[in-house]
Amino acid sequence: MTARRLFFALALPEPLRQNIIAWRADAFPISAGRPVVCANLHLTLAFLGDTSPGQEKALRQAATRLTQPCFSLQFDDCGHWPRSGVIWLGMRRAPRELLQLAGWLRAQAARQGCYQSPLPFHPHVTLLRQANEAVALPPAAPGWLAQAVSFGLYASEFDKGRPRYKLLDSWPLQRTCRQPAD
Repeated sequence: MTARRLFFALALPEPLRQNIIAWRADAFPISAGRPVVCANLHLTLAFLGDTSPGQEKALRQAATRLTQPCFSLQFDDCGHWPRSGVIWLGMRRAPRELLQLAGWLRAQAARQGCYQSPLPFHPHVTLLRQANEAVALPPAAPGWLAQAVSFGLYASEFDKGRPRYKLLDSWPLQRTCRQPAD
């Protein structure tokens, strides 16, 4: 088995992905950038890059040991990173549990030799890529709520020149969910 391009992420429920697609179509002109396909909408927790079979096995084992409560996400922020050409949907205040989960997974990845960016974790869903020109952002993000009840390990594969994200494995979070603070 050869190295695969992997990442840990939170999947978004299908109804939320559909809402995001409809909102994106209304909020941004076609010329704003290349839209991420509905099936690829997710929130990355830890990017692992090209991962050897040994690294993948160790990371799967580590994920099995994790005990983390589930939590709520509120998608109430939107932004544009012109340098990377990304328009994103995120949250003004990330829940502590989300930051802990991402931090733990990133630490495990670093222990296995997977490069981790020194930039702080900024939880977001990429909406558009190649958004290299200035774009007007909507005055407000919708504020959708979603429950994070599991996380997964994904492979980034190419199909007809386009990325496709394949779920390889998933792990449940503990059933007691904390609601976001107002």
